[in-house]
Amino acid sequence: MAWVLKMDDATIESGLVHDFDASLSGIGQELGAGAYSMSDVLALPIFKQEDSSLPSETETKNPPFQYVLCAATSPAVKLHDETLTYLNQGQSYEVRMLDNRNPGELPELSNKMVKSIVRVVFHDRRLQYTEHQQLEGWKWNRPGDRLLDIDIPMSVGIVEPKTHPSQLNAAEFLWDLNKRASVFVQVHCISTEFTPRKHGGEKGVPFRIQFDTFSQGDNGEYTEHLHSASCQIKVFKPKGADRKQKTDREKMEKRTPQEKEKYQPSYDTTILSECSPWPDAYVSTSQPATPSFASTPLSTYATSSVPDSDSSSPNHQADPGSHGNSEQLSPTASIQDTQKWLVKNRFNSYARLFSNFSGSDLLKLTRDDLVQICGPADGIRLFNALKSRSVRPRLTVYVCQESPRDSPLSERQGTNENGEHSISSSLHVYHALYLEELTAAELIRKMACVCSLPLGKINQVYRQGPTGIHILLSDQMVYNLPEESCFLISTVKDELGEGLHLILK
Repeated sequence: MAWVLKMDDATIESGLVHDFDASLSGIGQELGAGAYSMSDVLALPIFKQEDSSLPSETETKNPPFQYVLCAATSPAVKLHDETLTYLNQGQSYEVRMLDNRNPGELPELSNKMVKSIVRVVFHDRRLQYTEHQQLEGWKWNRPGDRLLDIDIPMSVGIVEPKTHPSQLNAAEFLWDLNKRASVFVQVHCISTEFTPRKHGGEKGVPFRIQFDTFSQGDNGEYTEHLHSASCQIKVFKPKGADRKQKTDREKMEKRTPQEKEKYQPSYDTTILSECSPWPDAYVSTSQPATPSFASTPLSTYATSSVPDSDSSSPNHQADPGSHGNSEQLSPTASIQDTQKWLVKNRFNSYARLFSNFSGSDLLKLTRDDLVQICGPADGIRLFNALKSRSVRPRLTVYVCQESPRDSPLSERQGTNENGEHSISSSLHVYHALYLEELTAAELIRKMACVCSLPLGKINQVYRQGPTGIHILLSDQMVYNLPEESCFLISTVKDELGEGLHLILK
């Protein structure tokens, strides 16, 4: 006989609820004692000495200072990308400087002044490697002009504003934390001045506006670094930034709601985000010999004793203090030297974390170790810097400047008193040029550097072709040059006698 159990709906429902509650009763008890916690992670050997040096949560959330650029951000920037702000050339833009310290934070700054250095620099790493040549060319075309100025009459709460003739991209001033302070800056270089002149126009290169703030040290100089922040900008001719902002806004209005969700909204002001201090920020601007862009690899590590260092690849630059070697950290570096290396290579935000590491300790860390400690972006960057990983130049060209009495390309050979063959004093010495952009502008710039020719006076560059014809140098010609091409450079005055033509033989 089959038994049939009959229950009403209420009985069934109450039974299911009871069983469900009972099934959940053990959840949490199993994980209670052995739950995963950050204290266990920090107990690992790699973090034992650094746990007390890690910045607290309040330190990461509240930077001591905040800088607000009064210019709208572009609406055509994706959600997780850095903001981009368009500026008009020569227009004064206010940057508000705010004391954002928590109560009791940095009490030694009470009733004291701080110094800020504002500078405009290249955003792209590739342009930073050639920054010195880029700015030299800009100076020839714009004699007497500056890349950055402070509009002093418009500024509020700043004192002792200073600029230096050799620092065309930077200015400094003092300001009082207890008073309202804002500085008005003017950027005179436009983004398209540093792009090759190709048919159809070029997109302008991005710049950065950066503020580095310092307190007064025991020696009376403002050398104690407090905070740094920067933002990405592009500079257009007058009214150009307004038109670009309008164009971006109209493009976004045409997108679907789903596409708009991938982009961040346009804000009326631009908040400068925290960053590493600019490497030459510790150098006092009172020193007349300090170049404004000495922080870039070219102008920092190239010495006057190497005549062709400006034309070489950024991968071949020497590091001061390494006795001719590259920037690679030495295994024998002390803890202090390791800290200096981190700051010099813009890893100063991790200097506290690695405060007890020598060069050998840091070099023992694997790529995965550094990614876990510093995150994917900075971890990979630090690993590559430690291993001195570099990108080979795309093209190598050898050039030699022809003197008026030189014979064409052959060396003169003669016979000495003993009847042995010898080479005369007219030996041609060639310079190696390492090209990475493969453009005519890059080749001309580096030739001008090794030949000590003013870039602004070079009008045309020709390559001598069959039957002695002169072919105008172009980007396509440079792109198709064979590896390790050799050229003898001949200089000819132009028709007016003021400029120069270069002929590559």
